[in-house]
Amino acid sequence: MVDILAENLSGKAVMGSDGTELGMLYNITMDLKTGSLSDLLVSPNENLSPGRIPFERDESGQVHVPVGHVQAVKDYIVVDTS
Repeated sequence: MVDILAENLSGKAVMGSDGTELGMLYNITMDLKTGSLSDLLVSPNENLSPGRIPFERDESGQVHVPVGHVQAVKDYIVVDTS
């Protein structure tokens, strides 16, 4: 996978592998000790029912998508939702 600067990801749309627009990338979490990325924090699409997103939400409503679910980063960030 090619290197992508985090600043280029800010505000990028996040799409499920089934084509569903899940929302917009809000932030990325990482483990400070190892430097490995943990989760994508996604501001969910308001028109999407909560049951359509198979990931946990935090108290502010952000969806936590584990980085292991990222399939591609191009015009959209595509994540495996199965």
